[in-house]
Amino acid sequence: MHFDDTLETVLAADLSGEGARASVWRQLVDLVGRGRVSADPRAIALLHDLRNHVPRTVRVASARDLEYARPPVELVGLLATDVIEAALPVLRGAILSVDQWQALLPRLSPPARGVVRNRRDIDPAVHRALDSFGSVDLVLSDERPVEPIAPQPVTAPVLAVVPPLAAVPVTAPAIDPEPLFLDPATEPDPAGPFRIADVMARIEAFERIHDGAPPPPPQIAPQDSFRFEADAAGQIRWVDGVSRAPLIGMSLDFCATPGHARFDAIAAGALRKRAPFRDARLTIGGDSDATGEWFVSGVPAFDHATGRFIGYRGTARRPYHGERAEPYLNRDAGIAQLRQLVHELRTPAGAIAGFAEMIQQELLGPVLPVYRDRAGAILNHSRDLVAVIDDLDLAARIDGDALDLRDDRVALGPLFDVIAADLVSLCELRGTLLEVDPTDIAVAGDRRAVERLLARLLATLVSAGGQDESIHVRVGLEGDGFVSIVLDRPQALDAWPGNSVFDVDDGEEDMSLLGTGFALRLARNLARELDGTLAFGSATLTLRLPAAHAVEIERAQRR
Repeated sequence: MHFDDTLETVLAADLSGEGARASVWRQLVDLVGRGRVSADPRAIALLHDLRNHVPRTVRVASARDLEYARPPVELVGLLATDVIEAALPVLRGAILSVDQWQALLPRLSPPARGVVRNRRDIDPAVHRALDSFGSVDLVLSDERPVEPIAPQPVTAPVLAVVPPLAAVPVTAPAIDPEPLFLDPATEPDPAGPFRIADVMARIEAFERIHDGAPPPPPQIAPQDSFRFEADAAGQIRWVDGVSRAPLIGMSLDFCATPGHARFDAIAAGALRKRAPFRDARLTIGGDSDATGEWFVSGVPAFDHATGRFIGYRGTARRPYHGERAEPYLNRDAGIAQLRQLVHELRTPAGAIAGFAEMIQQELLGPVLPVYRDRAGAILNHSRDLVAVIDDLDLAARIDGDALDLRDDRVALGPLFDVIAADLVSLCELRGTLLEVDPTDIAVAGDRRAVERLLARLLATLVSAGGQDESIHVRVGLEGDGFVSIVLDRPQALDAWPGNSVFDVDDGEEDMSLLGTGFALRLARNLARELDGTLAFGSATLTLRLPAAHAVEIERAQRR
């Protein structure tokens, strides 16, 4: 025999603290509302007592949890007579009889009866009962608290005995006649009454003053070119040919907010290198003769006596017919859409791979061998699809300049061992031998990015390799602080000499899902993000990455 003492345990809880009262409220509302315990009169009475001692947010959240839970009429009556935020979710889904509705309606507030009035699934008798309330429910109520008015102190009149005055002739003062109309410039007493004539006089005076339409702004003829000079910090100090206000003080390395003048990255990069630049884009906002788009060119200036860099001198011109100087915004929108698509593809692909692995490993129970083999094939295809999705995501991040890279020290020896172990099955399928020389050299860069770069590059080369072909990987340290990774070039790529291999199309022998050209372009761009290079020769390709010890020495010198 089992006895459920859940309700007794909740009723016997300590109610001394605010948190304890809120907890008991939530437990009783959940138990009674979901039918786990009966609507005991003691529970309903306790909820009545606790309602004014439980925070409003707790009561509203408890009521929202009961939406469409079919609570009993006792609890519906309790919650429906609370604030409208708590009554709304309960009244939208409450299922009561006609008698219960008719008994509940007089206890509801007009907004709560409005919720019931909008329901179309209740008996017409309930709607007739709602109509009996007349226009009371159609009046907007003002539930703001009324501020009490402090009573004014009453002062009793003071009576004084005044001695009789001597007879003095009294002359009436001169009284100016009251003007018939109030002067429009004179402000009436805010606390006193006003006359309609005064208001009309002020309106007529306002119309007389503002009757004329404002003159149109003068037309400013746009200029076609201007000259400028900037100091060593890149700030423009002299302008000739257009209004100087939008440009003076502006820096070549400053991106202002919309509505101000701003350069693109061409001028900023040239300023850092003290190099000349040509056709940098400049956008000027406002309504001056310099407003619009410009192409700016400049050359660095140096002191003839000392050779010190003293700034820039340059010119600006309007775009010619067919040219555009404004930034291309659709590119960023396309990148954002591609990343959103990648995010939406990764979730189902990962779910398919996870369920296939559970079936293959028999985590859900014994499975026939034929289903395990089928699950293994699905798992392999899902992993390939996830790899393709990751490549798309990486390409979008690189193109959108949103790649998050960290400074790490990456040892190449253990990394090549892991990658070679992962490529064993692919090497057996292609009949290609992958040979990696042992090395203890480390490179500087983000660990995940370096691993992704080398793994994708080796997988692409092995996929392009033929039967009984060998791909040799050699690692060496160069004198300029870079690590050189030289890889043999597969014979299948001989038809595309040099860097033309980046434009190779997919062929029948290429098993890369996205094509060899895409994979190699992705590796080149990722190497560039890591401050390295990827170049193709006649028989080899060379990947150069910063050496870890060189970066550490440079950091120590900066300190």
